[in-house]
Amino acid sequence: MTRASRARRLATGAVYGGGGVGLAGAALVTLLRQEARAARRTVQSHRTQADPPTGNGRYGRGPGTPIVLAVLGDSSAVGLGVERAAETPGVLVASALAELAERPVRLVKFAVSGATSSRLDAQVDLALAERPDVAVVMIGANDVTSRTRPAVSVAHLADAVRRLEESGCKVVVGTCPDLGTIRPIRQPLRLLARRWSRNLAAAQTIAVVAAGGRTVSLGSVLGPAFASDRAMFSSDEFHPSAAGYAAAAAVLLPSVADSLGVWPAALDRGLRLRRNTVRPIAQAAAKAAGRTGTEVQPTEVRGSESGPRGPWARLRRRAPTEITVADADQVPTEPVGS
Repeated sequence: MTRASRARRLATGAVYGGGGVGLAGAALVTLLRQEARAARRTVQSHRTQADPPTGNGRYGRGPGTPIVLAVLGDSSAVGLGVERAAETPGVLVASALAELAERPVRLVKFAVSGATSSRLDAQVDLALAERPDVAVVMIGANDVTSRTRPAVSVAHLADAVRRLEESGCKVVVGTCPDLGTIRPIRQPLRLLARRWSRNLAAAQTIAVVAAGGRTVSLGSVLGPAFASDRAMFSSDEFHPSAAGYAAAAAVLLPSVADSLGVWPAALDRGLRLRRNTVRPIAQAAAKAAGRTGTEVQPTEVRGSESGPRGPWARLRRRAPTEITVADADQVPTEPVGS
């Protein structure tokens, strides 16, 4: 089965790909369980930090009604692993978006550490009350580690995206990161973690695009550097450091800005592989899952949203923009709803 067909079947609930990896023998199953327990102990023994401050509030000093940016998802959206709100992905994107749009941005964060996709519904309820213009969703790692059925996971995600889009909110989803880059995970579990992560990321892309949103592949975020450079991880060796979150925000920002029509076209000129490519959604999803920073969004071909092999999708791989961490005195302390 090709990655594209596997992703399509996972997204439609036709198969359970998360556990169907053809493991042979009880000895290997036992080994994988031991590796998983050892990795979990290592992460928990190094985890001393609490969630950083939300950073909720207003960014930018330009005129006009603030753009409302909602951040939903799990600990990666929270920014677990850093101490300052200014280092979290929500604040990084909000600050940079305010500069691009030349309008203030109001950040409202509802992400919860440890959340799986099943908890997005409650987060969407809270977000809709704030009438967001755009939402960033970062979710998937806990679905993999908790062995949630991929079809169940993507169904929750698709429903969240659909509800937000129907309210008039643009949605950008950072798909499941590559858990094969996590240091405490050893072989053979690391190889399987990479496979499960990429399968889920591809299935997420199909579901999100079908619901009207767009995705950005977080993958390994920094490619080989993320797997080899300790500076990219926080002390628990699982969550990113400030540098890691800045890299994630840098690949999310262009899609967030473009969804609102404020991404400068000049920044996309002269980029080679980053040219637009239109493919059937399953092929696009499979391609994006293996290429960090690739955006997938719905599109049309000759006025039609679908072709013989399903809906059309546009792949675009932009150069990540440089993001500057805000000074502490630039991070507001006003509560959500203010």
